[in-house]
Amino acid sequence: MTDRIDSLGIQAATFGLPDQIEQSMADSREIDGLPTIDNIDQVLVLGMGGSGIAGDVVEAIAAPRMSIPVIVSKGYECPSFVGRRTLVMAVSFSGETEETLHAASIAHDLGAKIVAVTGGGSLGDMARQWKSSLHLVDRNIPMPRCAVGALSVPLLIVLESIGLLPDIGFEIRGCVETLHERCESIRNGPNAPREVALGIGDDIPLIYGGGRLGVAAAVRLKNQINENAKIPAFFNAVPEMCHNEIAGWGVADEPPLRGITPLHLRHDFEHPRLAPRYEFNEAVAATSQRNVMTIRAQGESAVAQLFDLILFGDQVSLELASLHGQDPGPIEVLAELKHRLAE
Repeated sequence: MTDRIDSLGIQAATFGLPDQIEQSMADSREIDGLPTIDNIDQVLVLGMGGSGIAGDVVEAIAAPRMSIPVIVSKGYECPSFVGRRTLVMAVSFSGETEETLHAASIAHDLGAKIVAVTGGGSLGDMARQWKSSLHLVDRNIPMPRCAVGALSVPLLIVLESIGLLPDIGFEIRGCVETLHERCESIRNGPNAPREVALGIGDDIPLIYGGGRLGVAAAVRLKNQINENAKIPAFFNAVPEMCHNEIAGWGVADEPPLRGITPLHLRHDFEHPRLAPRYEFNEAVAATSQRNVMTIRAQGESAVAQLFDLILFGDQVSLELASLHGQDPGPIEVLAELKHRLAE
């Protein structure tokens, strides 16, 4: 739409994701001071909000493949297992995220090996003071939520460089090709994200993702709808929702549910037993006169399909912002919260 409001250029930044990933992969090869594989027993990723999604991406991709655990922590706390054989990757686009700075400081005091991925700020200063590994991201990216590639790809490349996640660079290169194709189809073909946004309309989206990969994409989409469109959105994991939340959809002889639209995120790396659960959820939702919309990932690898779901979902959130007359850029309520916390 030519009349959409976008004061910070969030749309252009979103379409720039494949180039951002490609550049980040090249730049990340220069990160030095990394520990050797025989000195690491576990990996911890620290981050919040638009920076914290990098941890979700890494956990979704790396946890099923690595021989040691990778854990994501979002908050002030530093897990008690952290010590000299822990690799801690602290992520903050601004470098000023209060929770991340606090947890990273504790991790450093416990002797952990720190890798900082940031635009600078206090986290960058701390990493330099600690003589820790430091990767600086492009501060020209308009908002942290637009930097998902710049913040997460360096973490994956670090794990590959150490020897914990072999050949991930090959998958990332394939991912770039997939995303270019997706961008081309959205620009020049039927606007599928807009169709999803129109299907949601004034409803609250309830997003379901399966397995680590699907849940990471669902978390991302929920957050993007919150920040870009400024409307509520919620998510849950399949199969967990089949043991509780599905009961909330009611039964056929009850009044139809209003105001909620379920959205399924599907990918080729789901456990095969998830498909019948999705199908049953669609049938239950139909008894409440709700149509379930489905977004299917493209790409050959788990990396490609996760980032494809992210890019498509980001576009859905921007189309929802347009439909609701919202500028996706500024997030005044978060700025107000930070101001109050600083008082």
